[in-house]
Amino acid sequence: MVSPFFWLGNATGHDFQYHAASWLDAAGQWKEGIVYPRWTEWANFGFGEPRFVFYPPISWILGAAMGSVLPWNSVPIVYIVLVETFAGLSAFVLARRVLSEKAALFSVACYAANPYALLIVYMRSDFAELLANAFFPLLFFLALQICWMLESPTLPERPSSYRAIACFAALFAAVWLSNAPAGVIASYSSFAVFCFAALTRRSWQPLVRGAAALALGFGLAGFYLVPAAYEQRWVNIGQALSTGLLPSENFLYTVINDPEHTLFNWIASSIAVLLMVLTALASLGAPRDEQDRQDALHNRVWLTLLLLAGLATVLMLRFTSILWVLLPKLRFVQFPWRWMSLLAVVFAVFLGNAMGRKLWGWVWAVVTFALIGGTAVVLVERGWWDTEDIPALREALAKGEGFDGTDEYDPTGDDHTNIPTKSPEAAALDTDSTPGPNSMPKIHVDRWSPEDKEVSVSSREGFFLALRLLNYPAWRAEVNGAAVTPQRGDDFSQMIVPVPAGESHVRVRFTRTRDRTLGGSISLASLLLVVWLGARRWRAGHEQESGRGAA
Repeated sequence: MVSPFFWLGNATGHDFQYHAASWLDAAGQWKEGIVYPRWTEWANFGFGEPRFVFYPPISWILGAAMGSVLPWNSVPIVYIVLVETFAGLSAFVLARRVLSEKAALFSVACYAANPYALLIVYMRSDFAELLANAFFPLLFFLALQICWMLESPTLPERPSSYRAIACFAALFAAVWLSNAPAGVIASYSSFAVFCFAALTRRSWQPLVRGAAALALGFGLAGFYLVPAAYEQRWVNIGQALSTGLLPSENFLYTVINDPEHTLFNWIASSIAVLLMVLTALASLGAPRDEQDRQDALHNRVWLTLLLLAGLATVLMLRFTSILWVLLPKLRFVQFPWRWMSLLAVVFAVFLGNAMGRKLWGWVWAVVTFALIGGTAVVLVERGWWDTEDIPALREALAKGEGFDGTDEYDPTGDDHTNIPTKSPEAAALDTDSTPGPNSMPKIHVDRWSPEDKEVSVSSREGFFLALRLLNYPAWRAEVNGAAVTPQRGDDFSQMIVPVPAGESHVRVRFTRTRDRTLGGSISLASLLLVVWLGARRWRAGHEQESGRGAA
């Protein structure tokens, strides 16, 4: 998968600069002593934005950590290798429980290099979604365990359920903390598995255990989810569903008045159809009766995977558009073809099962690898390759120029398209609507860190101090120790602080808001519950072993 990177440079897909900029910004804030950044310092050309409040943290933390110890241009390659290696291990855990070892290894190859992963790597560069998808096979393995479809032969059901609930919650939280659209997909698909198990078993227990696991997972991710949900009112979050990002414009083979968008949509749609066709053909090798169990899928697992494949398929088709409007938060998946992330799990397991069968297994292997290889060649040729994107970003940060901001994270009332690309950290405001002071004040920047700005001012008359900073409710402005209410600029929401005559000390700090405190408390309580469930499972297993020893 990464071999083209060695002679073509980095695949700079749609989201490459966004992720690379986030890695560089986070790594820079670590050097300032900020362990968990919330405000992206260099977005909007140094005026900043609350990107790290809303964008899930694991991917940018991982990228920043790699960049802190590796050459920055090699970070995308290492990132992809590590994530897809983990994706293969995740797929092996699921496949090995239902397939033979040889078939499971084939499933690993099919999942780690599945056509949708290739699309993400070569044309989208959505490193966060790539990471979230790596958790999916393991997540559904645990969902099946919660429903007692993969009972452990060595442990009683109750301790196994506790362990599965705790592990599922941790994996479910990891998906949400990697990529929010993937979190929405994981939520709906997991709930579908629990409902299906409850119906087929004619018992509420799978649904109750599944709901508890989902709630616990949301709790673990509360430190991110609560602030992201609460503070949406402070930004233009509706821009996440602007033109080109609406589900109605991204169903399979949709044509809009944007040739580049339409071309990419058709490429994604063709890959989706390839996954659908191969999955459907491989499903013909499903076990037909209870006697066909060795090296094959258990019937209940097989039906559950078929359900997931069907769910992923129909939600990519236009006739389900009403569901995208009615179901909560589903529209924030944005692109219906993102459901390929779920279909790819079933695709890998079904193809592993088909290859593992004695008759025609080798044909499946040859055809599958040929189609995956052909898809990779096409995507490499269609992609954009460059070696200068990360060096250019680093140079912009070194010069204090920063990078462009994000529409949906722009504070309410701001138009970040009007933000100047070069601006001093602090200066006297002088505009037609707000004339500057008659005599120039002395302004000295004492401290300018990502979350703390201090400026000393000496002036013969009062004036307005314009800071290179956007207004956001989490910022607290003080003049000589007293809180003041900042004003906004005329063209964009620049923070403007009124300063009296004489000697003044202006300080602006990014404070901990109540929603962040609440979210952290929920995560801590959920973590303690997970530890308690794990300890309870350990005690049960220890008592069982003690009983065997006494016997």
